[in-house]
Amino acid sequence: MENNQVVIITGASKGLGKALTLAFARKGASLAICSRGSKDLLQVKEEAEALGAANVLALTADVSKSRDVERFVAITEEAYGKIDVLINNASILGPSPMPLLVDFPEEDFFEVLKVNAMSPFLVTRRVLPGMLLRNSGSVINVTSEAGNTGYAGWGAYGISKFAVEGLTETWADELGETGVRVNMVDPGEMDTEMHQLAVPDCDYELANPKYIVEVFLYLASDKSRKVNGQRFQAQEFTKGSVEDAARNA
Repeated sequence: MENNQVVIITGASKGLGKALTLAFARKGASLAICSRGSKDLLQVKEEAEALGAANVLALTADVSKSRDVERFVAITEEAYGKIDVLINNASILGPSPMPLLVDFPEEDFFEVLKVNAMSPFLVTRRVLPGMLLRNSGSVINVTSEAGNTGYAGWGAYGISKFAVEGLTETWADELGETGVRVNMVDPGEMDTEMHQLAVPDCDYELANPKYIVEVFLYLASDKSRKVNGQRFQAQEFTKGSVEDAARNA
């Protein structure tokens, strides 16, 4: 990752979002982080500052709402003058335990798709003009195994991640010659509150989110400037996967 980078991370108050915030803080990035609640977010801000972040802007925002997205991105641009990296991480699970689709409440189905699929569309669309002016930028969307293969019982969450994967591939193709790249990362199963809700009887070892951030740091760096439209599995990320991605770019 280069010096003086400005990185936006949505859904940064816990889990993977928190781990990513702290990882970029250690690299000295200027950060803009958000979540729908303020208490945990402010704690993450304090931890990031203690770890060496150049600056940390923490704002309460619901990025499934256009008005909140406009406010969050405008304040970030005003504070830092640019945005180099956007990580669309914010998502919700929906009802827990997750019902089968035939029983899925309509209002919950809509809300999951709104948060998980509309948010990366809205935030990316708002961030892109500044990136395009500079012919540079990295957008990283967080997907899931459930967004690549349909699983019974993963309901709206899985379907929303299918939408994220389609969104990623479409943005990548549209932006292919602009210097702005759009990729996606499947973090795999992690020891998070969301996974506990999704699989309450889990009896196998899960990854700690702080140990799977390396692929995000790579995609934020100049090393990945020619990597576009690729899907990475964070827990399998190796030097070889970097080389494969570069060859496929």
